[in-house]
Amino acid sequence: MRVLLLLLLAMLLSGCGYNQIQQKDEATKAGWSEVLNQYKRRADLIPNLVAAVKGYAAHEAQVLTAVTEARAKVSQINVNADDAASLANYQAAQGELSQALGRLMMVSENYPNLKADASFLNLQTQLEGTENRITVARGRYITLVQDYNTYIRQFPVNLTAMVFGHKQKPNFAVENEAQIQQPPTVDFSTPAPAPPAVQPAPAT
Repeated sequence: MRVLLLLLLAMLLSGCGYNQIQQKDEATKAGWSEVLNQYKRRADLIPNLVAAVKGYAAHEAQVLTAVTEARAKVSQINVNADDAASLANYQAAQGELSQALGRLMMVSENYPNLKADASFLNLQTQLEGTENRITVARGRYITLVQDYNTYIRQFPVNLTAMVFGHKQKPNFAVENEAQIQQPPTVDFSTPAPAPPAVQPAPAT
């Protein structure tokens, strides 16, 4: 009798979406792990990038310091992807790091020897590849969370989700994320000299 009751309970849970909730929940966890993995990959590249730029442009201290501090700030955040405030804080910190990296790469444009350095070029290629992987991983995670949230809101799955405490997951703010990923405009060009003052004509 006990076995039959267990089988009946398993059938009821399966029919109400319990198993699917678990599968989708695990999929979001795996997707989030990949996002973190790619962000960590980027963070691991930064010390070498800073060192490479410093070797040619040590006097760009403000830019170098900003990148280092932004990386340190990100590493100190213990993000909880199931908490909206924690995720938003982590996203903002990653955005600040992206902006700092954008300024760092803009600086390299002013140093031909740095741009031609094989080590820097390799790091730049790795960074570009990592940024692409971050975009892909983040996009996949957004889709997985959207799928999970949509599923647990459907009837009768929403009843199962409520009974077992499965709530909607927060997601990346796509519009804000797109905005903060845009590198800032930095102009290192020398200002044009002011035109010479017009001398008054001599009195006749």
